[in-house]
Amino acid sequence: MSAFALSSLTSLATAFALAAGPVAPVTVAATVETPVVYDDEAGGSADADDPAVWVDPENHGRSIVIGTLKEAGLDVYGLNGRRLQYIAAPQAPHEDAKAGRFNNVDIVYGFDLDGEPTDLALVSDRGRDRVRAFAIDPAAVAAGKPPLKDVTAPDVTPVFAADEAGVDDQRTSYGLSAFTDDDAYVVVSQREETRLRLLKLEDRDGLVGYETEDTLDLPSTFPLPDGTDWAPCADPGENPQVEGMAVDQEEHVLYAAQETVGLWRIELDDEEFEDPELIDRVREYGTPWTYDTAEEECVLDTENDPGFGGDHLSADAEGVTVYHAEDGTGYVLASSQGDDTFAVYERDGDNDYLGSFSVGDGPMTDGVQHSDGSTVVNVPLGRNFPKGMLITHDGEATPVDGDREGTNFKFTRWDAVADAFPEPLTVDTDSFDPRDTD
Repeated sequence: MSAFALSSLTSLATAFALAAGPVAPVTVAATVETPVVYDDEAGGSADADDPAVWVDPENHGRSIVIGTLKEAGLDVYGLNGRRLQYIAAPQAPHEDAKAGRFNNVDIVYGFDLDGEPTDLALVSDRGRDRVRAFAIDPAAVAAGKPPLKDVTAPDVTPVFAADEAGVDDQRTSYGLSAFTDDDAYVVVSQREETRLRLLKLEDRDGLVGYETEDTLDLPSTFPLPDGTDWAPCADPGENPQVEGMAVDQEEHVLYAAQETVGLWRIELDDEEFEDPELIDRVREYGTPWTYDTAEEECVLDTENDPGFGGDHLSADAEGVTVYHAEDGTGYVLASSQGDDTFAVYERDGDNDYLGSFSVGDGPMTDGVQHSDGSTVVNVPLGRNFPKGMLITHDGEATPVDGDREGTNFKFTRWDAVADAFPEPLTVDTDSFDPRDTD
């Protein structure tokens, strides 16, 4: 463990500043949902996970949503939730290898590709341990044609695995978040490990490649205020992984949800990770546990919880997204998967907790459970989302079809979320343009 990590953990152990007690979450309803997909053979093993929004430069109401489906690949939707395009994940390169599996997605605007500014959808391919790049064609969007085209350079190498044989161990690319700082970058997390990797995108003869800029290992064990050390509940050989991540596009701060630990804030300075700061902990933080070998599962000893956890996130801490408002204000949202809520923190200052909300049943859609990925957009997106939009993964889409496991994405007006709070959150459609983050 590095010196900065030890210093950070020592500070946590000696000066836990417990946040304010829990406040009942407010409830909002989504107005649009995407088609339900099914994680079975008939459904092509489709399992919705993480969304991203591409904002159309000419007509915001024509913007599109891109959603990962894991083994099944990608879906592209209009703002009405209808599917516009389907892209399959890459096939296995040979019989004994793993096939592609698309986990997380994010957008980069104006990447210089073969001399042309090109908007890209970037996807973490957990199956093959790559970052895949898809060019977004505005003319195709305007014409109602499939807008995404794979522009991944064929020579991209595994992000984490040492070689192709190592890919099949599946300690591979997992979470992903992208940002621009003159050049374009992606942060990728590693499955079943604490490692984060910062990659710089590069043009390779009109296709997209990448090279490693920096690596950060978050802690896997934590000193507690009672003098003991604690490691999060996990299967043997697994470390507490990160999936949900988002970069504050103006401040270049990474927010990363370590699923069984909490929410980290990490400055990105000169293409390097700075010292991580744990700004909130899951409720289960510090709870002792055992591993049930018969059931092959980790079991929390909740009766002996020492009370060192937080009040706002129930494991797993998942999808993270940033709402930008003027002068550095706005919000950081994190999915509290264990209790089907979303925690809201201030974007500026010490990232103080403001409250939580859930997406419940409404007249047009069912509610959201077990949410993984999410994304928020502040700008107007047509007449149905005139003050921005929040998109959340729904891990339990209804109505159900027999015993089939269904998932999809829910679209919620941002002003509906903001106005649901006793002290309404900010609605700012003017001071940040996701297409222009310089």
